[in-house]
Amino acid sequence: MFFHIVLQRNMQLHPRHFGRNLRENLVSKLMKDVEGTCSGRHGFIVAITGIENIGKGLISDGTGFVTFPVKYQCVVFRPFKGEILEAIVTMVNKMGFFAEAGPVQIFVSNHLIPDDMEFQSGDMPNYTTSDGSVKIQKDSEVRLKIIGTRVDATEIFCIGTIKDDFLGVINDPATA
Repeated sequence: MFFHIVLQRNMQLHPRHFGRNLRENLVSKLMKDVEGTCSGRHGFIVAITGIENIGKGLISDGTGFVTFPVKYQCVVFRPFKGEILEAIVTMVNKMGFFAEAGPVQIFVSNHLIPDDMEFQSGDMPNYTTSDGSVKIQKDSEVRLKIIGTRVDATEIFCIGTIKDDFLGVINDPATA
């Protein structure tokens, strides 16, 4: 799920960046350092949408660097248990498959895949129904439900299932 929240971060800036473009330099450094990162508490920071406040800088003794407290608005992505997501399959093996929904990687175990689907090994490993009508392989789009999350300091891991109503393959690259 996506959220629009306000966060704060202390930014260190080298004295060579002082001058007329101080604010622009601070904002570009913030964007470079923060966008695309993951905080276990808030989730994946997708984009900075605005700067609320830049506080007064504090000079570090000996280095000349100045630390500015910056309050900013951003869009974060945090998956929750029970959430339905659409993802792209990245890898298939006999244990299940891995899929990515934006920055999050989701593992779907073969126990959480419908019983009528069987693993087919070969040059393009996949899970196929007995009649061959549905196939899950690399680059397939699937709709899945998150049944568990594990939050690390810098990463979020998810376990998903497609063994439920209205879940499974949305788009198969082999038929496209």
